Amino acid sequence: MITVESLTKTYGGFRAVDDVTFTARPGRVTGFLGPNGAGKSTSMRVMVGLTPATSGHTTVCGRSFADLPNPGREVGVLLDASAQHAGRTGREILTIAQRTMGLPRTRVEEMLDLVSLTPSEADRRVRNYSLGMRQRLGIGTALIGDPDVLILDEPANGLDPAGIRWMRDLLRGYADQGATVLLSSHLLHEIEVIADDLVVIGNGRIVAQGTKAELLASAGTLVRTRDVPGLSAALTAAGVANTESSAMGGRDTLRVEAEAEVVGTIALDARIALLELRAAEGAGLEEMFLELTADNQREITAADQGEAA
Repeated sequence: MITVESLTKTYGGFRAVDDVTFTARPGRVTGFLGPNGAGKSTSMRVMVGLTPATSGHTTVCGRSFADLPNPGREVGVLLDASAQHAGRTGREILTIAQRTMGLPRTRVEEMLDLVSLTPSEADRRVRNYSLGMRQRLGIGTALIGDPDVLILDEPANGLDPAGIRWMRDLLRGYADQGATVLLSSHLLHEIEVIADDLVVIGNGRIVAQGTKAELLASAGTLVRTRDVPGLSAALTAAGVANTESSAMGGRDTLRVEAEAEVVGTIALDARIALLELRAAEGAGLEEMFLELTADNQREITAADQGEAA
């Protein structure tokens, strides 16, 4: 289990993490979501003792990470696959981890097989690895101690579609065996497929958390029409909340906080033709993410780029 209680981290006058509290539970995959700069990586670095907290605290397996006698046997960590020693081979990196943790030599070959690095790839220096291969090696290093907890920051980065599916199945199976998996990713679809629980952070603060089912249940209904203003007015008059949505790729869509049957009835009474009407579940996570983190999004326009230049 991972517990984060009132965690705050400041750099000068800037609060990178602001009073963050959540729990990642055993047997479940917890998706940790937020835009770049929201505080995800800083929070994870505090969890594994790489960055000191300004206030608050975190525990892993009931103790501070610094108090774990053999951390790799209890917590598998992958924060930056590119941080591996470029001059060593993949086999050497796994061997160093195996010896440091006091594990049997057989664990090295087991991990190479698990992450599908061939013998020739294992004996290649990491500087010659692709990012996807470094991710596989990093996951192997995180898993070599057979830990009860995994903390992974963007583990799918650099993986091809087959690699992403392999990683997803691996982590899902690991959680199903009783492990705690905390997974940060910007690939919202992958999080939606694998996660049991979601923690959404924006501007250093938690903006939503709960089970995936609970959070996506509030996604409501998506409706397309050529008369968005008319339908919006009719819904508002009926006391039904609605907002413009880009979930279907156009400006003819509303997301409505009501069931499809209610929306259809209001549209019929207002004599407004609908192009599409369906539950928002398919686009629920993306919509929720964009709405909750709107103040933390970084959209760079041509004018912004000109100023930066």
